[in-house]
Amino acid sequence: MYDRSEILRKVDILYKMWKRGSLGGEVMPEDENTHFEKSSLNNYLYFTLPMALNYQRNSYKLWESAHKTYQDKETRFVFDPKQCINKSFVDVQNALTKYKVALQKQKQTKIWITLCKTFVELFDGDIRLLFNQLDNNVDKIRNFIQKDNKKKFPYLSGNKICNYWLYVIWQYTDKEYINLENLTVAPDTHVIKFTYKLGLITEDEYNRNDVQLIVIERWNKLLKGTKFSPIDIHTPLWLWSRNGFIDIK
Repeated sequence: MYDRSEILRKVDILYKMWKRGSLGGEVMPEDENTHFEKSSLNNYLYFTLPMALNYQRNSYKLWESAHKTYQDKETRFVFDPKQCINKSFVDVQNALTKYKVALQKQKQTKIWITLCKTFVELFDGDIRLLFNQLDNNVDKIRNFIQKDNKKKFPYLSGNKICNYWLYVIWQYTDKEYINLENLTVAPDTHVIKFTYKLGLITEDEYNRNDVQLIVIERWNKLLKGTKFSPIDIHTPLWLWSRNGFIDIK
């Protein structure tokens, strides 16, 4: 159905282009942050809660909004699960919409509060315990969030967001997974587009409701036994799509 060697050749070139700066990406969306100590609880919460609202929107704008919300002493409380769940819904809603962390003020405020309740209920507010209790194992963490407790992790349990969140935690905190290679691509709009552009999925598959799962499976299969793991190629190819698929050279 597709030419594996040709796609791998292009992936290798794009990865090298990214490394030499030809695809941009010197500043990624999550670079807009408060520069906490990597191991701190504040740092883990900062890179967790906004991630659940990172769908169908500009990621750069989201993290700019998150940063402004934390810098403002009046709205900072939303990043503390224990404080957040003791505030009224309206108070949380006003804090999340002040700098547009939440664009859908009812739905996204509810998502945020649900996550805070989950973190307090299961981990006494310390999201770091999730990783430690599950042996820093990517597969165990995903199963816990996406299958065993899906309703407790709204949107964070999604195919796209869960994998990308785990990647961001690895990038911006002190977390080390025992099986990083098991992280998949995070099948957002750009990932689906570049997968189609490279010929790894067909037009019919591109338009299917389960395209995210197809994309994950196809990249896992393509890269098995190569020097790349799926998460390795996420950023360079995401940038390639975002920048309009510049010529591969």
